[in-house]
Amino acid sequence: MALIVTGTIGIDTVVTPTSSAEKILGGSATYFSVAASFFGKVRLVAAVGGDFPPSFAKFLKGYKAIDTRGLEVRPNSKTFAWGGKYREDMNSRDTLFTELGVLAEAPPVVPGTFADSKFVFLANTHPGVQAQLLSSFPKRTLAVADTMDLWINTARKELEALLRQIDGLVLNYDEAELFTGKKNPVTAARHILNDFGGAKGSKKGLKFVVVKKGEHGSLIIHHDGIAALPAYPAEKVVDPTGAGDTFAGGLMGYLASKGARTPTKLDTLRKAAAMGTVMASFNIEAFSLDRLKTLKKAEIAKRSKQFAKMINV
Repeated sequence: MALIVTGTIGIDTVVTPTSSAEKILGGSATYFSVAASFFGKVRLVAAVGGDFPPSFAKFLKGYKAIDTRGLEVRPNSKTFAWGGKYREDMNSRDTLFTELGVLAEAPPVVPGTFADSKFVFLANTHPGVQAQLLSSFPKRTLAVADTMDLWINTARKELEALLRQIDGLVLNYDEAELFTGKKNPVTAARHILNDFGGAKGSKKGLKFVVVKKGEHGSLIIHHDGIAALPAYPAEKVVDPTGAGDTFAGGLMGYLASKGARTPTKLDTLRKAAAMGTVMASFNIEAFSLDRLKTLKKAEIAKRSKQFAKMINV
């Protein structure tokens, strides 16, 4: 079934305790679309400026599974740019700079041919923009969104309105705490689900909340219970940037590839999250999308089997 992602494409500068990389390809929609492309076709909706390097555009358009007709180039604008510095534990980082560029402008236009998209992922951007883009997909089967601390602090009302229109929310454990005031991630996610989810079996409101916990894995809080997944044991961590978006790409790519009629079932989501975990484990092995560029489906299958054995009890 048709999978679509809306979000950012950016130019990143990343500093880690052992290395750094300047002006590399990044952005939530970028990581998501490349990860999801291993499972099937994905439609990309995003905007970049006239400064967007031709090599980056060539890279994205080189993926046959990524439909870039929704990639809008604005010659007189600047591409979104972000810089971050990771701390010693590689689990937390400080933002060095943020240049909104095209993100401060009107959102990209969704091509009419994308209106029949069934699986929709609203990657991290302003919740008002996410809601506007969501309305472009009236035939959606599943809609999931990501968010961040910036929007929780500056656009809470718009975020709350969005949560009542989608099926699933993906966020970090510290963002869940910020949004709810609850330190325990299970309590925080349950609070969100109770406040913005419909009754069990309802077609309206949140059906699940995924809390990402970095090296400690992820949690799925659902009306039918809780699923907990560890992270894949990583021997090599070069750059954690985009790991959450790659996780989401694997999760949504898996769901869309299965054409699940009931994609919000807890067991189905658990399998999808396991695939997202595997995809994220590859992404952190290099800066930008360098590891995903060389990744083969056989490697994904092998690591998926290893992870399945690891979590089997």
